[in-house]
Amino acid sequence: MTIEAIDPSQAALLVIDMQNAFCHSEGTLGISGVDVAPAQGTIEPVRRLVRAFNDAHRPVIWTRQVHLDPDAARARKVLASHTSKRKQVSALSGTWDAAFIDEVADLATDPTFVVTKHRFGAFYETRLQSLLDMLGVQALFIVGLTANACVETTIREAYLRDYDVVAVTDAIASVRPQWIETAHAVWSQYLGELATSDQVCGWLASASRPRALKVHHLALETKDLERMTSFYVDVLGFNVRKRDTFRDGRDLVVTEQGLGLVGGSERNGPGALEHLCFSACDVDGLAKRVRDAGHRIVRGPGDGPYGYTVYVEDPDGNEVELFDASPHHL
Repeated sequence: MTIEAIDPSQAALLVIDMQNAFCHSEGTLGISGVDVAPAQGTIEPVRRLVRAFNDAHRPVIWTRQVHLDPDAARARKVLASHTSKRKQVSALSGTWDAAFIDEVADLATDPTFVVTKHRFGAFYETRLQSLLDMLGVQALFIVGLTANACVETTIREAYLRDYDVVAVTDAIASVRPQWIETAHAVWSQYLGELATSDQVCGWLASASRPRALKVHHLALETKDLERMTSFYVDVLGFNVRKRDTFRDGRDLVVTEQGLGLVGGSERNGPGALEHLCFSACDVDGLAKRVRDAGHRIVRGPGDGPYGYTVYVEDPDGNEVELFDASPHHL
């Protein structure tokens, strides 16, 4: 299985804890003796991925780890917390340590897409899942810091919630480089797919090219509209969504299953397939491709009943409707 199987309309980029505490030489990890050069090496891949997801009109969600000192919940522990193994408690609320590093701060400007967390996992007692549900996200491309703590915990949480998970390897750094190979082996075996930022950007670019995606509905010409409606509804179990009038004035029955039945056929044989409708990506690009190939644009591009729409004619004279219902076209 590869990332090519993922529907980009259901994908989001999740950027974990790109903060001074974990990435800056004067942050908590840096002053505690951790080499932050690998963390700094993720900055450019992360920026490139953010731009690619933005260009594809897909959400980018940022997590920010914030701690309190004192922390009464953590103080109840008998065994030492990981925070006690550093020079200081990292990312204290309101401090420079907790802020996003300057190199990405300009990209994380919408507070709706910034999720504050107080422990390793991005899902644990946060609003992340509600946000993903509202955005219609099924696939998470995960990047950030650090591999064996916050990133791995989040990957596990996402997998256990049945998200498709992709760890973007060159955009994730570990506190100790010798741990990263084992992390990758575990992730790829149990929790998701591994990909590089080049592969992800290439997949996004390919997935965003002008193309039809899938059938939305068909319109079938009928000799006896009521008899055909009874067959599809009473016999095959279709559900009528609405009764309407076709653009030329004939009666139309629209079903929830994507079949439209149009009255008025005078053919001796089976009725003609009157109309094909597909969801699509980049309607303007498709329209240009149709024109450049010498085919007819019936009407559009412009607003249509399902989104931004163009109607084109195939070589046999069939009308094909192509629409993009993504938010940036609504």
